[in-house]
Amino acid sequence: MNTIENIIIIGGGPAGHTAAIYAAKALLNPLMLEGFMAWGVPPGGQLTTTTEVENFPGFPEGVGGLELMKRMRQQSINHGTRIETITVESVDLNKNPFKIIAGGKEYLTKSLIVATGATAKRLRIPGENKLWQRGISACAVCDGGLPIFREQRLVVIGGGDVACEEALYLTKFGSEVIMLVRRDEFRASKAMQERVFKHEKITIMRNTEALECIGEKVLEKLKIINNKTQEESTLECKGLFYAIGHQPNTEFLQGQIAVDQEGYIITEKGSPKTSVKGVFAAGDVQDKVYRQAITSAGVGCMAALEAEKILEEQREKEK
Repeated sequence: MNTIENIIIIGGGPAGHTAAIYAAKALLNPLMLEGFMAWGVPPGGQLTTTTEVENFPGFPEGVGGLELMKRMRQQSINHGTRIETITVESVDLNKNPFKIIAGGKEYLTKSLIVATGATAKRLRIPGENKLWQRGISACAVCDGGLPIFREQRLVVIGGGDVACEEALYLTKFGSEVIMLVRRDEFRASKAMQERVFKHEKITIMRNTEALECIGEKVLEKLKIINNKTQEESTLECKGLFYAIGHQPNTEFLQGQIAVDQEGYIITEKGSPKTSVKGVFAAGDVQDKVYRQAITSAGVGCMAALEAEKILEEQREKEK
């Protein structure tokens, strides 16, 4: 008969590890299923693909994304978290204990924290993989202030509110910001459009798409095409920022938890509680606004504390 865990955490990013640390300190003996290249990302989540993190408290000189996640993982282990590097295939949340299938094995748990994150959408054009995080990023707030982008021509791809926000943010660092919008019009709100149109550092190229990222060790140029005239050209730039959306990693839940139209897990306002009692969500899998390591960590803490309350309630009922 399978052991029934107190708590299982799915995902090994900042949200998952913070939840694990708090759960372990509460003597809940947490089990983390961190995933093995789940959604094409190494254990540790998207932060492992970020070269330098300068806005995480406690690291005044900055820290590499991979190094930060190694430290979080070790801290989880030091406090007693058990970690298995396997990817969850499916879950059954119809009754407690919840059933989880991962790596062909079955796990049972009294409480569950989903911290599987969201994967940035990419164009998958030639040169992208080679130069990812070498001038190419999907988060201006995370990476825009790095020295490589200072006083350089930067490019943002996208025409929604997020793309406008990213472009405006990058004007603090770049000498010029060019927005590539594949349609003739923006999807962004009128207010955001006006801010972008009026900014002297921002240039807009409509009906334009990226074809290829060019550079030896870092991004140097971007091959582009006007999709109306089919005219191709090369744009010199040192930074390329994708703002074409994220895909929350929730498909394995198979509709058993309430999600919004984009697939993000819906949680109670100001809480990590989901539509299923005893199941909590933390990090980018439920946050499409902030998407920062520190906010993910904060909600991970909340999820562990809420799970501890639920487990205490269960123990009281069993008496």
